[in-house]
Amino acid sequence: CQILNHIRTDDDYGSSVDTWTDGSKFKAAIIKNSSTEAVIAERQGVNEIYTVVTPKTFPLDYHDVFKRLSDQQIFRVTGKTKDSEAPAASSVAIAKVTAEKWVLPSD
Repeated sequence: CQILNHIRTDDDYGSSVDTWTDGSKFKAAIIKNSSTEAVIAERQGVNEIYTVVTPKTFPLDYHDVFKRLSDQQIFRVTGKTKDSEAPAASSVAIAKVTAEKWVLPSD
């Protein structure tokens, strides 16, 4: 996966332009939430929800945006890894966060 950095610059007309640039690469396991509640929510228009597992050394934060390099799918983080990371005493140094499928806003 790869983080997408958001840059907002002022234009000459009193508005702004959003630009997304490639940032750091990281490894992650991305698993779709297929619970009954998630399926019902999707049918009602809620974006698909995923669990993203990353190394604790690469924590994701609320509203971070990243893409899966294998298919270029964009995701936006909807939680914080600090809320769901393995304890310091654990031999498994992972953290998990929720994310949704997302589309980069266009101008």
